[in-house]
Amino acid sequence: MEALSLLGPEPEPDPKPTPARGFDAVAEAVLAPSPQEPAAERDAASAFLAEPVARINEAVKMGRIEAAAGMAERAVAEAAQSLGQEHPEVLKLRELTAYIAYLAGDALRSFHLSLDLARVRRRHRDYGAAYGNVQSAAAAWRAVRDPLQGLHLGRDLIGLWTELAADDGPAADDLEQLESARTRMVRLAERARLAADNPYARAPRAHGE
Repeated sequence: MEALSLLGPEPEPDPKPTPARGFDAVAEAVLAPSPQEPAAERDAASAFLAEPVARINEAVKMGRIEAAAGMAERAVAEAAQSLGQEHPEVLKLRELTAYIAYLAGDALRSFHLSLDLARVRRRHRDYGAAYGNVQSAAAAWRAVRDPLQGLHLGRDLIGLWTELAADDGPAADDLEQLESARTRMVRLAERARLAADNPYARAPRAHGE
């Protein structure tokens, strides 16, 4: 688990280098037992993940984010092979991978990983976790600089977000955040239009865009 010229509106605040949830909280979530599993299976799954997560945690603390990203990818592959692609512990490990991709500055990968997780968890009717993944995807989306790419990603994000808001879950009680995302789409569309009208101008590096 960063200026604007004539081509755009007033800049938004810089995205923070890490999500609001710290890495320790993400690692704790990965190791937390799933209440849907029998105790023996919970213990086996947690033990299976304990060592790789500890190594990933240490790498992040040492600032070796790229190494941590590689370790997280391998851990997901091994865990999925042993436990199954949609095992609860594998899903939490995939969340960790998305978080580290964000730390590594790979906003696009973090976005896709988080949005895929949101789809899986919505399908499992775990609406709280799905909304958490939507929020992670939104954080990664705001770090994408290119306005046209942001528009494409935003359509996918808002489409799923809207569906989730129609479910009986926390997204339905937090519509202000969804409206904020829709407002950002308007700003991105304007920036993309202005950039298209002036192809010789260098696209601005908008804060929070």
